Parts: sequence; structure tokens; C-alpha cells
Amino acid sequence: MANYRWPSKLSKLSLRAKHTNLYRVILIAILCAASYFVGVWQHSGGGISRSSLSNHELTSVPCTFPHQTTPILNFAASHTAPDPPPTATAARVAQIPSCGVEFSEYTPCEFVNRSLNFPRERLIYRERHCPKKHEILRCRIPAPYGYTVSFRWPESRDVAWFANVPHTELTVEKKNQNWVRYEKDRFLFPGGGTMFPRGADAYIDEIGRLINLRDGSIRTAIDTGCGVASFGAYLMSRNIVTMSFAPRDTHEAQVQFALERGVPAIIGVLASIRLPFPARAFDIAHCSRCLIPWGQYNGTYLIEVDRVLRPGGYWILSGPPINWQRHWKGWERTRDDLNSEQSQIERVARSLCWKKLVQREDLAVWQKPTNHIHCKRNRIALRRPPFCHQTLPDQAWYTKLETCLTPLPEVTGSEIKEVAGGQLARWPERLNAVPPRIKSGSLEGITEDDLVSNTETWQRRVSYYKKYDQQLAETGRYRNLLDMNAHLGGFASALVDDPVWVMNVVPVEASVNTLGVIYERGLIGTYQNWCESMSTYPRTYDFIHADSVFSLYKDRCDMEDILLEMDRILRPKGSVIIRDDIDVLTKAKKITDAMQWEGRIGDHENGPLEREKILFLVKEYWTAPAPDQSSDP
Repeated sequence: MANYRWPSKLSKLSLRAKHTNLYRVILIAILCAASYFVGVWQHSGGGISRSSLSNHELTSVPCTFPHQTTPILNFAASHTAPDPPPTATAARVAQIPSCGVEFSEYTPCEFVNRSLNFPRERLIYRERHCPKKHEILRCRIPAPYGYTVSFRWPESRDVAWFANVPHTELTVEKKNQNWVRYEKDRFLFPGGGTMFPRGADAYIDEIGRLINLRDGSIRTAIDTGCGVASFGAYLMSRNIVTMSFAPRDTHEAQVQFALERGVPAIIGVLASIRLPFPARAFDIAHCSRCLIPWGQYNGTYLIEVDRVLRPGGYWILSGPPINWQRHWKGWERTRDDLNSEQSQIERVARSLCWKKLVQREDLAVWQKPTNHIHCKRNRIALRRPPFCHQTLPDQAWYTKLETCLTPLPEVTGSEIKEVAGGQLARWPERLNAVPPRIKSGSLEGITEDDLVSNTETWQRRVSYYKKYDQQLAETGRYRNLLDMNAHLGGFASALVDDPVWVMNVVPVEASVNTLGVIYERGLIGTYQNWCESMSTYPRTYDFIHADSVFSLYKDRCDMEDILLEMDRILRPKGSVIIRDDIDVLTKAKKITDAMQWEGRIGDHENGPLEREKILFLVKEYWTAPAPDQSSDP
């Protein structure tokens, strides 16, 4: 019986194995077919293809389950932000329109039509008068038709494209003074000025025979009523950086010419408010026929120069009334009038305790005392101007001018040569020496170690920037740079060996006023509220750096307004780097897309785990249409 049944059992086992293999083959065939059809569906556009994903983050893939909300799966390697809730700004990101060609040189806070509503007395109408919120233009300022990337420094000092600043008025008005000449498609700048027809270089050499411009003790200068800024342009070869300023259109486009040449300048005027600089900022102040009534209004304007001039600093004056005995006929003024004006200036200078060092031909030089020990004793006899009380010397944003003398910091001894506030190192050591304001502890929360750490940090950061922004890395590609939130000037200090200059802005909303430290390092800058427009022309800067600016101004004003101001003052093909929290950058990127800037968000230099990210941006090249056309870019 056993032998009879054994073959039957074997046959049954074999049959079962055959059935199992068949099931496996069928299952594999079904899976292969399913995979094939899914692939066909994806390639036909019905699915999510890899090519449709962003270069920087994978799109979330939803999976729906009954009675559950749809989860959003984010596979980004670093921090990302969900879409912000709809806002008025977000609803308008398709494209921000361009302004009309008539706004190509629009300066919102110095707009002529608005300024005429203010008093002409003491040139108050030429001060900053910004538009109200409902008056702000929300469109992109066009470059003039034919705009071309500026010449590179140092060639730009002597030549600029006509299409970039299409104004020939100065070539006629100042024809005999060698300010500027127009030839074919460009302007030439011979370096002349009203009081230096032989050129700024020769003029500065004359000054250099009166005071030492070569030993590094003089680093920062201010030029009041600068013309086309030839004085500042030629001081650069002597390692002296000059803040030039003049009112808008006293001479057509004079500040615009200065900026196009690659020379630091802003629109400004001495009228009723302080200049936007801290106390003790400049080693020299200069006026060459700047037409400022120095002796009038109780000496108010010279008192303001005294505030921004360093202890031991120099004031240089050329033009009326200096050497009036020789020039009075050419100036078409009487000898008595000019003599009276010079007497007024001499009297005000003495009341400030300045010492007149020399007057030689067309130049006169005064020196501010190094401290106020003797000056305070002299108040008993001079009485005017009195020393200011309960004043903040560094406060200079819409701050009214005063007719009192800003007191210098107290000195410990009784030596007349002891420098109030602390002696500054000579340039270039000044850049990395500890500034007196930090050494004295007058800036709350900022120590010497903070300065060292800040300097090292920005060296690394700028090196990192140059790996991603090839234009910043290319020597000579950029000239005019803006740091919108400069703090201690670390960004500028890291670029000191490049052929650039940096306008270091300390926002008036900053927790600590550090602009004085920036000047003590031998750098330059200004105050600014970024809810308002800057006092400069469109297309001023090749590069803009914004570190935590939008976090600072969150809930203060509209991000779009700040970005449009950046667009106004940035040159076509210029670059922007914004550092901020990823949530802030995500929102900013939407707006810059609407402004037709190219951009991408990159990781922090310390790696992808940092919430702070970096937005690299480039403004596209576009101009106003040709005169016979009208089309939006």
C-alpha cells in the first residue's frame, strides 16, 4: 500500500509548485504593467516630474487620507517658509510697472515741485521734504535711453557717458573754469574748479604746502558745495576719502556728475537742520567758493562745521572773501562789502576758539583746538556762542541747527595738546585700531573684543560673497557701494584694498548709534531712515548690501517701498546681497521677482542649518524707450 500511494503524493506536490510559480509570474506582470502606465502618465504631464521642481527646494507632495487634512511634506535641505497669507503686496507680484521717462532723475525727498511749497529763507526749500505715504511712487524708475555701464575707476574720474547724465548746462555755464567738457558721446572732467582753473591736483598741492596731507593724519574730509567733486576725486590719490555734498540743481546735475565719476557725494545743504553726520567726523572741512554765508545768522553754519570737525581738524576756505583785495572787481562786489564779510568770518572763527594758521594768496586755513580747556575759560570774555547743554552731539537726523558750541569730551589733564575724545591713529593703521568711542566705553554694549570679532566675521563673509557674486569679485567692476546697515563698518573694512568706496549707513532706528565709530576707523557714511528715500540720484550705486534691514524695519514701513528705493538708486546690471531670516527673504524674493530682478537664496556661510540666509540679486538692464517709442520693459 505504501509503495502504491507514493507516486500520487509526488505528483500532487509538483502540481502545487507549478500553480505557485504561475501566480508569481502573473503578479510580476501586473506590477510591471502598472509601473509602465504610471511612467507614461507622468511623462504626459499628469504627474510631478523632476524637471518641474525648483533648483533649490522640492515641491511638497500631498497624500490624502479619509477624514484627515492634507499634510504638506517638505523635503528641503534647509529652512524654508510656508507661503505667507495673501496681502496687498503679494497680490501684486506679477510685475511692478515702470515709471514714466519724466521720472528718470526723480529724487523723492528733493522733488522740485514739492520743495517750492517751503520757505526760501535760508534755503529751507532745498532741504529734505519727503512725500507722504499716499504720494509715494510705486513704480520702477527708468534709466535714460542709451544708458551704458559706467567707466571703471580710475578712468571714470576723468570721463563719463553723456547718455547716463544727459545735461550740458555746466559745459556752458562753467566753460572757462574747466569743470566739464562735452565731446561727442561723453563728458570729460579736466579737474578744474572755480578757484582752481589749473586743476584740482595743483590746488591740492598748494594746500599740501600749508598742512600735511601725506602722513596719514588726515583721512576724512567734507567738501561743502562740491560742484562736480573734483576736489574729492583728486584727494583719493592721497588716501583721503571725501564726503562731497551740494544742493540739488544749484548747478544742473552737479552731484549726479560726481557719482557718475565714482566719487562719494550726496544731495545736501546747510540750511536749518544738521548735516547727517556725527560729531568729530572729519579731519578737514573745505569750501571753495561754496557761497555759504558763514558769517551770518550768528555764525550758525560755522558752528555746524565745528560740530563735525575733529579736535585739531582744519577748515580750508578759498574764494570770496579770501584775497578780496585782488579779486573784488572780478567778483563784482565792493571792497567794503568783501572786507566786512571777511571780518565777520574771522570774528566767528575766534568765537569758536579756532586758530587762523595761514592765509596765502587765495587760501586761508583755520584749526580747531584739540580740547576746550582754554575755550571754556574764554567764554567769560567772549560769551557767544555759549556751550550747548543737554544736547546729543551725534544726533543728526532732522535735528535743528543750534547757535551754541558743541562741547568736546572732557580731558583728564590740563595739557592744551591733549586730544579730547582720544587720539586717532594715522591711516592705514586707523582702520583696525580701537576707535576712541569704543575704548572709552561710550557705546553701550560694544567692546574691543566685539570690534575684533566683527572685523574677522566680515572678512569671512565678504570672501564668501565673492564666491557667489562674480561681479563683486572682479576687480574694478564695481565702484560705488552702499551698506544699508553698516554697524561697525566691517563690510567696508573687508573691501578696503579693492578699488571701491562704501557709503556706510547707520539707520536712525538702530539700537546703538555707531556712525561715529565708522568715521573713527577712517571710513565714511551717513544716517538714514529707510522708510524714506535717500538723498541721492537714481543709479547711484553699483552694489547694495542689506544686513538685517528688513527685520529692523518690520512693522515700520512696507518692504516693497524699501525695495523700490533700492531699485531706484541701483544701477542697471548692479547687484544686491540681502542677509536676513529665511521667512523675510522668501517674502522679499516675491517682490524682487515682480521688479524683474534675477535672484536666488543661498545658505549662510556657516552652512544650511542657520535660519539666516542670503539672497543674491541682480538688477536687469533696461532703459526708457527711445523718444519715438513707449513700451514697458
